[in-house]
Amino acid sequence: MRMQIMMRLSRDGAPAFGLLLLLVLSMLMLLGCIWPQPCNALYEDQVGMWDWYQQYIGKVTHAVFQTQGTGRKRVLVATDENVIASLNLRKGEIREHALGETESINALEIAAGKYAVTLSAGCNLRAWNLPDGTLIWETHLQTAASAVKLLILSTDINNDRTNDLLVVGGGLVQAISSVDGRLLWTADLADVGGGFLPQETSVADKEHKLYALGFVGSSKLGVAEIDLSTGAKTQYKEAELPEGFPISDLLAVGESVVALDLAGSSIVSGTFTGKEKITLELTPVSSIYHDVSGNAQLLSLKARGVFVISFKDEVIVVGVDSETGKLDLVEKFNQPIAISNTLALSDEKQAIALVQHMDSDQTILLRVIITDGWKDEIAKDVIKLEPQRGLLQTIFLNSYTRTDKSHGFRALVVAEDDSLSLLQQGEVVWSREDGLASILDARMAELPLERAGVSVAQVEHSLEEWLKGHVLRLKSTLMLASAEDVVALQAVRLKNAEKTKMTRDHNGFRKLIILLTKSGKLFALHSGDGHVVWSLLIPALRSEHRTPKPEPVKLLPWRKPHQHALDDSPVFLVVGRLGPGPNAPGVLSWVDAYSGRELHSLKLTYPIKQVLPLPILDSLEQRLHLFVDGETNVHLFPNTAESLSLFNNQSQNVYFYDVNKDEGVIKGFRITDHIEDFVFSTRLLWSVVFPSDSEAIATTATRNSDEVVHTQAKVLGDRNVLFKYLNKNIVFVTTVAPGPSSKVGLAAPEDSWLVAYLIDTITGQVLHRVTHQDVQGPVHAVLSENWVIYHYFNLRAHRYELTVMEFYDNSRAETKGVLQYIIGRHNASAPFSSYTYPNIDVKSQSYFFTSSVKKMAVTMTARGITSRQLLIGTNCDQVLALDKRFLDPRRSINPTAMEREEGILPLTDGLPIYPQSYVTHSYRLEGLRGILSVPARLESPSLVFAYGLDLFYTRLAPSRTYDSLTEDFSYALLLITMIVLVVAIGVSWVMSKRKELADKWK
Repeated sequence: MRMQIMMRLSRDGAPAFGLLLLLVLSMLMLLGCIWPQPCNALYEDQVGMWDWYQQYIGKVTHAVFQTQGTGRKRVLVATDENVIASLNLRKGEIREHALGETESINALEIAAGKYAVTLSAGCNLRAWNLPDGTLIWETHLQTAASAVKLLILSTDINNDRTNDLLVVGGGLVQAISSVDGRLLWTADLADVGGGFLPQETSVADKEHKLYALGFVGSSKLGVAEIDLSTGAKTQYKEAELPEGFPISDLLAVGESVVALDLAGSSIVSGTFTGKEKITLELTPVSSIYHDVSGNAQLLSLKARGVFVISFKDEVIVVGVDSETGKLDLVEKFNQPIAISNTLALSDEKQAIALVQHMDSDQTILLRVIITDGWKDEIAKDVIKLEPQRGLLQTIFLNSYTRTDKSHGFRALVVAEDDSLSLLQQGEVVWSREDGLASILDARMAELPLERAGVSVAQVEHSLEEWLKGHVLRLKSTLMLASAEDVVALQAVRLKNAEKTKMTRDHNGFRKLIILLTKSGKLFALHSGDGHVVWSLLIPALRSEHRTPKPEPVKLLPWRKPHQHALDDSPVFLVVGRLGPGPNAPGVLSWVDAYSGRELHSLKLTYPIKQVLPLPILDSLEQRLHLFVDGETNVHLFPNTAESLSLFNNQSQNVYFYDVNKDEGVIKGFRITDHIEDFVFSTRLLWSVVFPSDSEAIATTATRNSDEVVHTQAKVLGDRNVLFKYLNKNIVFVTTVAPGPSSKVGLAAPEDSWLVAYLIDTITGQVLHRVTHQDVQGPVHAVLSENWVIYHYFNLRAHRYELTVMEFYDNSRAETKGVLQYIIGRHNASAPFSSYTYPNIDVKSQSYFFTSSVKKMAVTMTARGITSRQLLIGTNCDQVLALDKRFLDPRRSINPTAMEREEGILPLTDGLPIYPQSYVTHSYRLEGLRGILSVPARLESPSLVFAYGLDLFYTRLAPSRTYDSLTEDFSYALLLITMIVLVVAIGVSWVMSKRKELADKWK
């Protein structure tokens, strides 16, 4: 792992030492020993002033409490984002944060009291040190099954005084030492019976045996008995299933087996221990519970004598007689409930937690019940949760000993919005918004305008704080501040109420960051410090009583009020699907950006293949959108007569394209006929088919529709002009040689290549094509203004490369010269047609780059005057800001005087990477998946938000802040200076008059 160090400068160093150091550096520069290089730095007291960083872990799927001993109390969790983390039980803070590779975590356990053991990808078994999260040992198992289980045995197999591990899956049972990960024995169950495949296991600690249960074909139930000491298969027996009993679910309930048919209408049960033969009994579900609604589903509690049957709207708890296997109804619930894992209170007593939602989703009833007999309720609490959590889905139960030696309970709960909360003694101890680790889309919105009547005291909370802040700034500027004053000044800066106000500022720095997560929840974060302004679990995407669960897809700006609108608020459109897969019908939800309230929603009868925002606004400032369905018809929204009239005026100019990576084809369409109401048909205009035997589409890139270009020409050092090719209807496409996906650098150079295309999406013309031999993906690209930059791996050089291409329009070259361009002989805004083949001049250059890339973006500014920076998400999960000047294709080894006047740098084979260029400083954004850049109202800054598992926000100034004062500018010092100058002028005037009068008396 490469660590990036943030440069921090001290503002209160010794003046004498600073002067001496400056003198020495000046002498070395004059002697030619060193030469200064431009770099960016950050003062120590500026850290956190306009950036913030937040850590999240994702939806928790496994949790184990570590509360024994005198050490710190924690809970170890594993999430669906392949994260292993240790959370402090007091506040929920992340103590350790370890990210695994791209492999799902199957199980998490604590072994030997000091190791966290994880099983991932079905075959990778690892042990992590509990205090610091370091890797102790790693074992690669033979099995790679998805349905694999990890068991912590209560016995010591190899006499090393620690309980060992058991992994079951793929027809294999493997015993592993928890001390060093050594494989102790392997039992292959494939040769036990013809086609026997174990699905459930049951451990009998007293008998030192393991029972593996599974089906043999579709007509038999098999049970294999294994000696835990040696792994020997001591017994195997089978039982015939009832005729015509299709298999669905199988559970081991203590010493009994329970199986459910596919229709969910009948259950087979029996006892598999203590008898030579297994006797199965068929029981209709309706005989257990008469009011059956919907298909049944078995849920395992890992408890002795009970299991759960879940229906569409109801849940029942069923008891199993250990002698006969007979089933009895224990308890019923008329609503969905969440059930915890089984917690052992003693050798003979087990407890389980149940959570029921009461009148609303916010109030829950938490009950802890002894599973034996299902009668003793040892804890019962009514708890009020935070709003917009949804239904609780998963519970992890833990116990502790109170001062009176009785049992107390704490529960870690995962809600529908993927949030994580700890409940204890009827209260929410802490809560984490871990759904923010799975962001699908991100946008920014303006805050409302500030109303009249807001005073300084209201802005800074109190006049005393306002005066204190300015006094501390003045003392710091005059170098009179003590160490305590410096700490107090930093605290004032970080807690500045100005940056967290809920109104718009004149510089455009304060914004709302709107985030759509995988759970269907919408968040609004304040850009000042990242706190949650509001959150909404979108009702149209709720999962209660719906199977399958709706899926969110995209977040789009629906309405952007004009700059001075006081009463209108921005509206965002959430696009989703009513089920998994691209062919599921779509669902739309409109949400107010200021209140977080869903305005209305709409379920569609057709799937949404593509969303096309149009540059057309109606009288309510709503942007018109087209939704492309599965038959390539387009549907117009909003469904109003005004929008239909506006669209009809421009429908002949609406074109769109579709990229099908699987088939290797790009198709272009045009709107044709009005079918009905707000539905239009389309016609295929062109298609570009890439040869499937030699090319596969790797990536595509288009220009940002909101991008602002300041000038359409580049003035050269010799005063000639190059006109940029600024066609918004172009797409950049890269294809790579198809074949089996392999790791970077392992493919043969002669079998690998990359082809880059620039295609006009109106006509389908290939405007430019270039082939790179001996290179390999993955490919990342970004298209902005008239240039494109893409990243790939060079197999010959064994290094990564960045290639830049700039496009210039030679058809406008007859109007050369700056003077003609200024006086208007060339109309820069003259329209052009895509059907006229352009004369494009392409300038390109390639540079070596030091690392692989996850994401690429470009800084955006208000008017496009400021130089752009390339934002690169590196493989070390950091964001690098690289000046576009380093990626100028016109760079040469020895630039001429005119080229140096333009600012062209000397050519080097690689790109310089300075530690200070990492905008994320020393932070790592685990699982980086997106970078968003939006302009402020000022021209110099650009607001950048990066997200993955973690979130980071900052403010960049690619050309420095030339149009604003710094945040720590001392207005008090300026006022004192002005007063001193005025007093000095007055004193000087009086002294001058007196001197003049004295001279006259001489």
